[in-house]
Amino acid sequence: MEALKQAAIDFVESKQELINEISHKVWDYAELSLKEYKSAALYVEKLKQEGFEVEEGLCGIDTAFKGSFGSGKPVIAVLGEFDALSGLSQRAGATQRDFLIPDGSGHGCGHNMLGAGAFGAALGIKHYLEESGRQGTVVFYGCPGEEGGASKALMARDKVWKSADVAITWHPGDSNEVVTGTCNSCIQTLYKFKGVAAHAAGNPFEGRSALDAVELMNTGVQYLREHAKPDARIHYAITNAGGNSPNVVQPYADVLYMVRSTKVGDAVALQKRVDKIAKAAAEMTETEVEKIFVDACSNTVMNTVLEKLVYQNMQEVPLPVYTDEEWAYAAELRKSFPGMRVSGSGAQHDEDIALEVQKLSENGTKAINNFLMPFFSKYVESPGSSDVGDVSWEIPTIQMHAATYPAGSPGHSWQNVACGATSIGDKGMMYAAKVLCATGIDLLNSPKIIKAAKADHKKRVKAQGGYTCPVPKGAKLYVIE
Repeated sequence: MEALKQAAIDFVESKQELINEISHKVWDYAELSLKEYKSAALYVEKLKQEGFEVEEGLCGIDTAFKGSFGSGKPVIAVLGEFDALSGLSQRAGATQRDFLIPDGSGHGCGHNMLGAGAFGAALGIKHYLEESGRQGTVVFYGCPGEEGGASKALMARDKVWKSADVAITWHPGDSNEVVTGTCNSCIQTLYKFKGVAAHAAGNPFEGRSALDAVELMNTGVQYLREHAKPDARIHYAITNAGGNSPNVVQPYADVLYMVRSTKVGDAVALQKRVDKIAKAAAEMTETEVEKIFVDACSNTVMNTVLEKLVYQNMQEVPLPVYTDEEWAYAAELRKSFPGMRVSGSGAQHDEDIALEVQKLSENGTKAINNFLMPFFSKYVESPGSSDVGDVSWEIPTIQMHAATYPAGSPGHSWQNVACGATSIGDKGMMYAAKVLCATGIDLLNSPKIIKAAKADHKKRVKAQGGYTCPVPKGAKLYVIE
């Protein structure tokens, strides 16, 4: 490994106390999407202290920001997240459900570590630029609201990502692997129906029920499901049923819809059909309907060139070594969730890799996946959604997973929250920071890799018919209270 590259990785290691501090403070703040005021302020403070030029309020989003260092090209974007999930408050280091704050929030997706690890990578790349004197720019993007807001999609609409050449990021998980394939696109819309109140027995004929409109809309969408593409999904929740009195014609009712499809263009087309059903329901009930865009994100465009580069660095950067106490804690926490599944995307889609992972994980009995998953690069579909997808439509983008939880730990769980502020989580986060740092340095040093990544990106975007941004012009992200 090049001496200056190794020095940058060592610099990341020297910043472990700061990186851990950020991760643990954000874990403690546990702020929900688009409300991450303390978390954003912490990052802004630390970026300034570390010599980054900071811009706040990106795209009119209070908690979105960026910290830049360097000059000229290439421009390496490092993506950070820091929002939590509702109802997942949990004591750190516990092995059973133990609310820290009743009904409070918690980092069940590990975004406290995600942002801090990405910050650590940006510090290392900055150090390399300073020591090498090489031209190039590193930009750390603070991206709020991944769990409900999808700020990266709004930034894509406003062409923010076009200013960078490549984007790199990671996500906490239960294994060390390169992310490949694609995920689902997703559009969330709130429909607010307004009718006329009346006594349900005395003069119902004078009322116009908003709840009837919601129910008719839901019925209409049920019939639409048969005619949607096989990979499409439509979910809904009645968020306001108009009150608890059955003897009232409900004048207000709200329903929240989520439309998913593998390709973002298909999701946008399906969303338009759902909109028509909402208008028709209002017409049938003589009510009014207000459509409110909540958020949206696109499927991911994979990039084989970047996948290979990240995997190479995952091989070169030493994996975490765990103490007996950490192994014991992981084993005990693992008892709280069922099943002994084999982890990793490759193991789910490739028989040979599944057999290899079976051996590496000792038939799935290891409490921590302390090994690097075999390289796997293929167009496979993940059922989840992430606004990293919108970045990947604009510029070549790569994401990796690092083991920060016990093997098989379920997503969005209290177990993840409990482990996310322990030394196990810290070690996985630092591994990711070093790998992304090394990847960023390779990109600074190799115009050929960036050129090849851009060629791969252009080919894949063209094959999918180009990017259809799911965020309408003029729309703002909506916070559901």
